[in-house]
Amino acid sequence: MSGSLHTSGDLALADAEDRLWHWAGELDTSCNRFRPDSEISRINLRGGFQELSPTLTRALDAADRAYTLSEGACDPTVLSSLEAWGYDQNFDDLGDAPRPAPRVVEPAPGWPRAHFDAARAVLDLEPGVRLDLGASAKALLADLVVADLAPFGGVCVEVGGDVALAGAGPDGPWVIGVSDSLVITGREPRVAMGAGALATSSTRVRTWRNEIREAHHIIDPATGYPADGPFVTATVSARDCVSANALSTATLIWGEDAPFRIAQGGSAARLVRRDGTLELVGGWPNEEES
Repeated sequence: MSGSLHTSGDLALADAEDRLWHWAGELDTSCNRFRPDSEISRINLRGGFQELSPTLTRALDAADRAYTLSEGACDPTVLSSLEAWGYDQNFDDLGDAPRPAPRVVEPAPGWPRAHFDAARAVLDLEPGVRLDLGASAKALLADLVVADLAPFGGVCVEVGGDVALAGAGPDGPWVIGVSDSLVITGREPRVAMGAGALATSSTRVRTWRNEIREAHHIIDPATGYPADGPFVTATVSARDCVSANALSTATLIWGEDAPFRIAQGGSAARLVRRDGTLELVGGWPNEEES
């Protein structure tokens, strides 16, 4: 997963990197479903009642917040659907050959069936419930690093397209490029921001082919199918990365209701429709061309 880190003021970059690597290691050990020895892999294998480490408790609490904020659109119980569509190994290892077509596609079991209790740091998975924390965990990583570093100076953390910010940049507000793809041209529009977060989700990146169609990693939990709504890319500004990521992901599942829901919740967004039409929501900041 790609990432970048920038600091300003008295905050040393080396100190910031230490915190980034600390939390990246903690979350990888706890939440990486592609590692057989990770805590989440062991929990998914065993099922039932589980006591949780502090780091996984944090990650599940973030997933719970994302589920609530997205009104169920961001549901960590979509793992079986992701695997059915072919996302059963690290994305970089999928290769170009078509993946097998899904034999059975079902709605996600639903996060309430995971019976997570943050106060007791326990989980009780019902039969058939397995968890994928990839999206919320990378957003949480950015939030945790910024929370640790904000008292010491300005910081900008980007993890897999999710950006968390605190303080000011070296020359004023942080200036963030907004891209609709993984191809960076240097001509992306830019927005100036202070403290807060920005997250981008898209059905046009992290795609692969199986024997019947192109698939991607954003699953509609109500159907078990990859999201197929009117918006193909959503960038959302919110108070923290977990919230921004939840809303950007949910936008691609909500469909035409997304602009109203985002504005009603007090966030701002930059949405791209299938035909390339741009839609700005909720006071999205003025953009500058690079």
